[in-house]
Amino acid sequence: MNDLSLPKAVSRAALSAQTINPGHKARLRSRNGEARGHTAGVAPGNVQGNLMVLPKDLASDFLLFCQRNPRPCPILAVSEPGNPMLPSLGEDVDIRYDIPRYRVYKDGVLVDEPYDIASQWRDDLVSFVLGCSFSFEQALVEAGIPLRHIEEQRTVPMYRTNIATTPAGVFHGPMVVSMRPMRPADIVRAVQVTSRFPSVHGAPVHIGMPHLIGIQDINKPDFGESITIHDDEMPVFWACGVTPQSVAMAMKPAFCLTHAPGSMLVTDLTNNSLASF
Repeated sequence: MNDLSLPKAVSRAALSAQTINPGHKARLRSRNGEARGHTAGVAPGNVQGNLMVLPKDLASDFLLFCQRNPRPCPILAVSEPGNPMLPSLGEDVDIRYDIPRYRVYKDGVLVDEPYDIASQWRDDLVSFVLGCSFSFEQALVEAGIPLRHIEEQRTVPMYRTNIATTPAGVFHGPMVVSMRPMRPADIVRAVQVTSRFPSVHGAPVHIGMPHLIGIQDINKPDFGESITIHDDEMPVFWACGVTPQSVAMAMKPAFCLTHAPGSMLVTDLTNNSLASF
C-alpha cells in the first residue's frame, strides 16, 4: 500500500507524533477540522499559497497563463498528475486536506465549499500553488504598517477589476486585486517593502481612485469581507491569487478546485526565503 492510499486518520496520527514548524502545525489543524476560516495572521513567518487544481488536459494552458501573468499568478509549486502531495512546500503536504476550506466549480459555477477534497480527487488532476499576499504582510507589519483586515479579524477584501490578464490558450479574464487601506505616509514604505517580494505579488498595481480599475463600490468586495477605511486613508491594491478563480468563471472549465478566498495553504517555506534584497 502506498502513502496516497493511507486513510486520513493514519496520516493525522503520523503528523501528530511530530513537533515541527508553525506551517506544519497549521496544516494539521486543517486536517483535524480545527481550522475552518481564513488564514491571515496564521503562522506569520511562513509562506501561504493559493490553490488551483485542474484536469491534466488544461494544465499546460494554465501553466502558460501563469507564466504570462506572474503578478497575480506567481507559481510556487506544481504537482505531478494525480499526486496530491507537494513535498517542495513542506513535509507531508497533502493538498486534499491541508486547507481550511475549498471551492468546487463545475462549468464555471460554484457548486460546493467543502472542508476537504478527498471525495473530489481524481488521477488526472494537477495542483498549482500560487504565491499569496499574506506572505508580504509579515514584512508590512514588521515595518510598522497596520493591516486593517487583521485588526478587524476579517478576510482581506478582493475585487474584480477591468485590468485584463494576458490570455493563454483557453484562459482569459480580468485581474482580481486585494485591498489594504493606508495613510499616505505609509504607502511609499509599503511599496518599498512589497517590491522585495516579486514571487508573492510584489508592489501594488494601483493606489487610490478605485473606479479607474472598475471598482464601483469599495464597500462591496467580490470576495472576502468589507473593512473600515478611515478618512485619512487611501485604498491600496495588489494583484491577487484569486485571479485564477475569476478566470475559471470566465472560461468555465468542466471541473476545477480552488481554495476558498482567504483560506490558504500554509507551507513550511519562510517568507524571508522569498525576499529579494
